[in-house]
Amino acid sequence: MSKNVLVMSNQKQEKKYVLAFDHGTSGVKAALCSVYGKVLDFVFERTPLYLRGDGGAEQDPNEWWEAVLKTSKRLIDKSLVPINDIVAISCSSQWSGTVPVDANGNHLMNAIIWMDSRGAPYLRKTLGGFPKISGYPLKDIIRFIYKTGGAPGLSGKDPISHILYLKYECPEIYERTFKFLDCIDFLNLKFTGKFAASTGSITLHWVTNTRDINNIHYDETLIKRLKIEKEKLPDLKGQTDILGNVTPKIADELGINRDVKVSMGAPDLLSAIVGSGAVEDYQGHIYIGTSSWVICHVPFKKTDISHNMASIPAAIPEKYFVVNEQETAGACLNFLRDNIFFIDDEKYFGNAKVYKMFDEIVENVPVGSGKVIFTPWLYGERTPIEDHTVRGGFFNLSLKTKKEHMIRSVFEGVAYNNRWVLKYVEAFIKRKMDPLNIIGGGAQSNVWCQIYADVLNRTIRRVKDPIQANARGAAFIASVALGYITFDDIPNLIQYSRIFQPNPKNVKTYDRLFKEFLTIYKSNRKMYKRLN
Repeated sequence: MSKNVLVMSNQKQEKKYVLAFDHGTSGVKAALCSVYGKVLDFVFERTPLYLRGDGGAEQDPNEWWEAVLKTSKRLIDKSLVPINDIVAISCSSQWSGTVPVDANGNHLMNAIIWMDSRGAPYLRKTLGGFPKISGYPLKDIIRFIYKTGGAPGLSGKDPISHILYLKYECPEIYERTFKFLDCIDFLNLKFTGKFAASTGSITLHWVTNTRDINNIHYDETLIKRLKIEKEKLPDLKGQTDILGNVTPKIADELGINRDVKVSMGAPDLLSAIVGSGAVEDYQGHIYIGTSSWVICHVPFKKTDISHNMASIPAAIPEKYFVVNEQETAGACLNFLRDNIFFIDDEKYFGNAKVYKMFDEIVENVPVGSGKVIFTPWLYGERTPIEDHTVRGGFFNLSLKTKKEHMIRSVFEGVAYNNRWVLKYVEAFIKRKMDPLNIIGGGAQSNVWCQIYADVLNRTIRRVKDPIQANARGAAFIASVALGYITFDDIPNLIQYSRIFQPNPKNVKTYDRLFKEFLTIYKSNRKMYKRLN
């Protein structure tokens, strides 16, 4: 569709909207988006995270669903658009989580989320055998990579490891489970009463054959090798499929029409790509939220097992994307606020306004933070190294170091790690990605965007309303599913609020410090393994 035709189409059909949800680790956001990606308004509700001392990380699905209902009602009650103009519901959700549910759709325990590593020993035991390559038996690594493009992470943070943990540690839960659902598929179940997974949400179970992008299916050999039961896995749907209508009960409770369609939607990484506008092959984007990533679409299937990256099915049909994820990014600022500076301060503990304070402080600290280097590995790391024992820290502190240096060093340390990831993504695709679109809550910070431009030595384009990218992506996916737009239309629907160019002088400083950042890991990884 040409840009002129698209404008004419917008004029005719603008008054159709999607109730889009961005379900992250920190909470649920309900947004009202036009089918052309304009976000009218949103409402956010925080949900708790429960960290266990044994590497566990859980959330209560009841609290997710209550947040979905609360935010939906508050948003709809604003009467921003006529109810008849809301045509679809579409979710984006945190990925790589596991919710065991019974045949009635009731969850049987807390959700085990993407940060949980308790299944690691059971995965290693299941994949026992020699000889090993990168910790995997040779036959297994060949089999998994050939069929799926990747393999279950040895850190134990993939859903298949969660399922194995339940099988051996909570056998009564395992036996009672009708289906194991990823987070987005649980929300879709609550909206429709239907058990299903998309070809995207199921990917990190590593039990689907993705060699033919147009025929993704469960692989009996992989399921048998991982010693789970196929009947406990949900039926597969395409990511641009309509799962069904919202149930009458939920429609009436929310005050929407009973014929509102529920799109399959997509997990956070997949919907974020779409919402960032970087839908063309090799066009990259960066996300800064609780975690972070550097991603682009690719037209081929490939794996870099040494750096925990692979091309896997995207939300856009017939496309793959390079998957990687930095474990903690914005979470490092939360740690700084709640665990170091304001742990006993009721005014600032947990207060998002502190981020603005941090921005103002960082803007007045010299580039390089007085050569203080922060490593952002507060919960281990996924890419470009998969190492659940590595930990964060401040390096090169002195009596002259002030809290201002420490705060800026956190901003810079997260960017250093993204540069590390970018290096291997660009090696993966054999080309430079410049410019890069940036989205997520962290992208609201001007100083952080400039730090990224300088550390990465790339032009950074901030997408307008960057915090809305996931919800916008979910709305776009529903819009494609309903036939309002195509994915090719999306670049013309994206606006940028600001462009950040690298400062050559700052680039030189960061080049030197980035080398030392890499040295910190290489010199200390064995110590981290001994300690953790």
